[in-house]
Amino acid sequence: MRLIENNSSKIQLQIDEMKQLRAEYDTKEQYCIFCKDPSKPIPGMTLQESVSLDALTKYLKHLEDKYAEIEQLMSKKYLPAQRKADLDEEMIVVLERRDLAENLNNELQFRHQRLQIISQALTLWVKSDMSRSFQDFMEHIQNNKDLHGEQDIVEELLEDEPGKAKEAEILLYYVERFNELISLGEYEKAVYFAANSPRRILQNIGTVSKFKAVGKIRGKPFPLLLFFEAIFSISHAFRHPVDAELTLEGITCGLSEKRLDLVINWVTQERLTFSEEAGDVIFDYGEQDTYNKAKCLALAQLIYSECGLHKKTLLCLCKQGQIHGAMEYIQQFKDFTSDDLMQLIKLCPHTELIQCLTDEWNGKPPYLSFGLAVLHLFSVDMKKVGIKLLQEINKGGKDAVEHLMINDPFCSLEKWQELANICIQNGFDKLSNDIMSVLRSQAGVTEISEEDDTVNLMQHVFW
Repeated sequence: MRLIENNSSKIQLQIDEMKQLRAEYDTKEQYCIFCKDPSKPIPGMTLQESVSLDALTKYLKHLEDKYAEIEQLMSKKYLPAQRKADLDEEMIVVLERRDLAENLNNELQFRHQRLQIISQALTLWVKSDMSRSFQDFMEHIQNNKDLHGEQDIVEELLEDEPGKAKEAEILLYYVERFNELISLGEYEKAVYFAANSPRRILQNIGTVSKFKAVGKIRGKPFPLLLFFEAIFSISHAFRHPVDAELTLEGITCGLSEKRLDLVINWVTQERLTFSEEAGDVIFDYGEQDTYNKAKCLALAQLIYSECGLHKKTLLCLCKQGQIHGAMEYIQQFKDFTSDDLMQLIKLCPHTELIQCLTDEWNGKPPYLSFGLAVLHLFSVDMKKVGIKLLQEINKGGKDAVEHLMINDPFCSLEKWQELANICIQNGFDKLSNDIMSVLRSQAGVTEISEEDDTVNLMQHVFW
């Protein structure tokens, strides 16, 4: 144990010495100044100049002058980033002071002009016989052009609300201030400034174009989307619906930024002006985004319904799978033609929908002919849907075919024969025979089996 302890103490001493040497080396290395290898030639000097004291002194003076020039340029051209932030804050304070001073100046100018008119009116009243009261005299001035030659100016200055007289100046100020904020890059302030502008003077397509020109800014919200959020929320609060053009632009912007949640909120607020184009944009977005397709169809249906677009409302119901709701809608609005319903099954070829349209509904005759519907599907290259319908009717047997044909007043004899030929072409021979058999029975012709030998074809002659 004593030997081990002695060895351990020796090793510990060695470790302490190494730590001390390393600490001294690190301290010296901090004060070591980097210098180039003196054996290499100096850039820009020949070998002879490198060993000449005069040439070296002259070159050193040149480098010192160049360093001083660069340092001076750096101090003039570049400033710390914090200095720019300080200047921006100072500018905001100065602009606020300017706005306050302008408002005060406008108010004082208004009062001065008003006092001038009243003073002139009082002077005229004193010079007159003063037979009328001063109030009647003022009303007389308002109805004539005695002062300043302009009746409108006098009436405005004699109003109790000075804001009416300065409304044009205020509107002009908002426009100029908005353009100023855009030029300074204060886009968020510009958004809320435009949204709260009087008479919604900045809520127009021109403002939208300016925010579009700004584009997206890295690390910051999209100014155009902020603008639409602001004006839609304000329209909900003050019950002023946004016009159709801005509504369409806002919905398009929200969907392009994949903010369907915002669009749902905007549409359900019912503070927008709906249009067919707005519904089409949401409908097309749902066709691309299959995950949110049901939500988009519901929104598009709401817009189409508000606009009275019954065909597109019906299409949205069918694409959502609400077939019974669609049939009730058809029954409620009776202005759907057979061509409209044919176009519907082309755009939404659901078997259940076609069966409902070609069968009785709530005791009423079918809206479409089954035979014509199948022929239409085959004519517009929707053969798979047509074959599926033929399979469904083929399962019911001859009785189902006969019931279908008897209750179908729209399909002619030639069309049923054409359908029978299509059945043969697609492998439905039994269904084709059933159709032809029903056609013969309806025409008064009895079909005789080849195996039945007991039938006397001339029996009717001997009766």
